[in-house]
Amino acid sequence: ASEANTLVELAKEKKLKLMVGHLLEYHPAVSFLKEMIDKGRLGQPYYMYTQRVNLGIVRRNENAWWSLAPHDISIICYLLGSEPVSVSAHGQCYLQKDIEDVVFATIKFADGKMANVHCSWLDPHKIRKMTVVGSEKMVTFDDMETTEKIRMYDKGAAIKHDITTSYAEIISLRFGDIVIPKIPSGEPLAIECKHFVDCVLDGLPIRSDGIDGMRVVRVLEAGQKSLKNNGQPVNPEDF
Repeated sequence: ASEANTLVELAKEKKLKLMVGHLLEYHPAVSFLKEMIDKGRLGQPYYMYTQRVNLGIVRRNENAWWSLAPHDISIICYLLGSEPVSVSAHGQCYLQKDIEDVVFATIKFADGKMANVHCSWLDPHKIRKMTVVGSEKMVTFDDMETTEKIRMYDKGAAIKHDITTSYAEIISLRFGDIVIPKIPSGEPLAIECKHFVDCVLDGLPIRSDGIDGMRVVRVLEAGQKSLKNNGQPVNPEDF
């Protein structure tokens, strides 16, 4: 994180644009999901979780956390729009000493939101999926789907605060329709590159700027420290 901070300060000093290659922040499906959250279509976001697992590629110089989690962490922070204040991670090393093959991490945010990241290169399934649960609707983004990447579920639960309500009626569950919206097509890398050029030429703010990159690195470092301390929560701001 100290190196990331150095780059941020250098860009500020030189008055240059600094952009981090968080490719999936430019995925049309992620952009659609961000718009839905910001417009309140999901209600109040409660929590989200991501899965990025497969059989391979097994690395020798980094664990599954550092290899697979950065993109999911960047999307989580981008979608929830809040500062992470705690990371608790558990993992196991099966194939190599001191290199975790599977990691489960919980990230807590300043406004009470929470996210869970599951990453592994030792899994029978190839999954690239995330779920966002809100007070009004729930959404899944499955990047392995060719066409139906986003599914919006009109599902939810509510508590009735009424002393005349029977116990069976206290919790109200809602099971509504499942909507598969049409997502604009576009190659994330091309969108990302065009965004950078537009920001340089027109002086626009960069979506995945140096601060964004530093935030992700801090979460990664906090998770790494937590891994080595039996899942003890670590504040990313410590880095």
